[in-house]
Amino acid sequence: VQLQASGGGLVQAGGSLRLSCAASGRTFSPYAMGWFRQAPGKEREFVTRITWSSGSTYYADSVKGRFTVSRDNAKNTVYLQMNSLKPEDTAVYYCAAARKSYGGMLSMQPYDYWGQGTQVTVSS
Repeated sequence: VQLQASGGGLVQAGGSLRLSCAASGRTFSPYAMGWFRQAPGKEREFVTRITWSSGSTYYADSVKGRFTVSRDNAKNTVYLQMNSLKPEDTAVYYCAAARKSYGGMLSMQPYDYWGQGTQVTVSS
């Protein structure tokens, strides 16, 4: 399985971006897809996750109400709509896929496959 993230870029504070993560390879049917981000000098952190079958979502408090995760099972693609962006959202955003459920899926550990990351920069 390969994950390809795209859609990053430079945006002013208050603006919006939509990230995509397309999966390719063997038959793709993960338990969940997640988005994580890593700012310079900081550890990678959880942003959101969505279960592949039911579409159940969970968000980090820092993005709740501003970000929306969705998936298109037919296209093997997960999306991250980011609105009301803030400078503190600046980071490299990574998508990830987990084959099995493990805990709340909020850490990196359950995720088996990772995309290459896409840079999001929010200017003030």
